Amino acid sequence: MHQRNTIFSGLKIEEAKKAVILVHGRGGDARAMLDLEHYLPFQDFAILAPQATDNTWYPFGFMAPVAANEPWLSSAIGTLHERIDELVSVGIPARNIYLVGFSQGACLTLESAARKPQRYGGIIAFTGGLIGEAIDPSQYSGDFSGTPILITTGDPDAHVPQTRVHESETILAGMGADVHVAIYPGRPHTIIADEIERARQLFLRSQ
Repeated sequence: MHQRNTIFSGLKIEEAKKAVILVHGRGGDARAMLDLEHYLPFQDFAILAPQATDNTWYPFGFMAPVAANEPWLSSAIGTLHERIDELVSVGIPARNIYLVGFSQGACLTLESAARKPQRYGGIIAFTGGLIGEAIDPSQYSGDFSGTPILITTGDPDAHVPQTRVHESETILAGMGADVHVAIYPGRPHTIIADEIERARQLFLRSQ
């Protein structure tokens, strides 16, 4: 199960009015996600970067059966929900909380938000989709109330197929999110400058 290990940067959460949670990918780490501070407008944010135990949020691919990734998946979702609840408890409303993830972290970000839908400041999934062998829309309920969501992937991507991105888009939009998808032909499994710019514009529009 995941240890509660989070790196903090930016403003102290007790002093901030806005916060962002950065979620690393498989084999990555929280400190690497903090590099986004140099590219996205986090100047007046509390920044939280949770660290997965052994650098992996769940053992198998995100399109494996959910049961195969338990209990790690539930523990990972719980980690993000705890960070959100912690921020709300100190006075930062959900509409001022942003979630940003890459790859496995992007999938975890979308799944965690879909299981705790509310009006967030914004959600960015750099190469991600909802988790599971097949998506069952009946397991998701609630209202994002217009939360802006950006989902990206490559064409093709070795880990996140376009079909899952579009399935996720449909479900999240049906829950009241304002979803935008960007697909990049020939893009490797990384984050490119155009994705950063789209994310930056999401932050600027929603503040």
